[in-house]
Amino acid sequence: MARYTGSVCRLCRREGAKLFLKGDRCYSQKCAFNKRPVPPGMHAQSRRKQSEYGIQLREKQKTRRIYGVLESQFRKYFEMAERMKGVTGENMLSLLERRLDNVVYRLGFADSRAQARQWVMHGHFTINGKKADIPSQLVEVDDVISIKDASKDMENFKALRENGSTSVPKWLDLDNANLAGKVLSLPQREDIDITIAEHLIVEFYSR
Repeated sequence: MARYTGSVCRLCRREGAKLFLKGDRCYSQKCAFNKRPVPPGMHAQSRRKQSEYGIQLREKQKTRRIYGVLESQFRKYFEMAERMKGVTGENMLSLLERRLDNVVYRLGFADSRAQARQWVMHGHFTINGKKADIPSQLVEVDDVISIKDASKDMENFKALRENGSTSVPKWLDLDNANLAGKVLSLPQREDIDITIAEHLIVEFYSR
């Protein structure tokens, strides 16, 4: 299955919520969801009330689209979370947060997860001094995520070094001067500021 390449604004409208897939544009008046917050399609206003299965499916699709992962990947995260100690839904969100592309986004190195994924694949980052170009790589406690020296002069990264970032979650630490971030702890449910009803996803896969 190929990655979705259509308009990401349609995805927000389909899920009935802002998924913040286009970075700063999602916070501006240009956001398509602000102009037309209804599902795409000519019969959007006349759709029937969702079933319990439909509600669970939409929550799963919303979460999958927020983090930009394919269905097969998402299912693997659920299966990994099931084998871990603790609450399955919270474990799954913690795994998604630990993806390298998400960590790059959370540190403020990219405006969106899609941009972070692209920059990781282009080889702009290292983990503990070693090349890291796999977006799905999971970070561990005490890992240091840095921008390669050869990439630090890129305009986006230079602006970050000068202006800093104020939205870094507490499980991460950002060193603006050196353009590096450190994983202080594994993310807990209270550290994840996305509105997700993870129990619905667990119910969907447990059917």
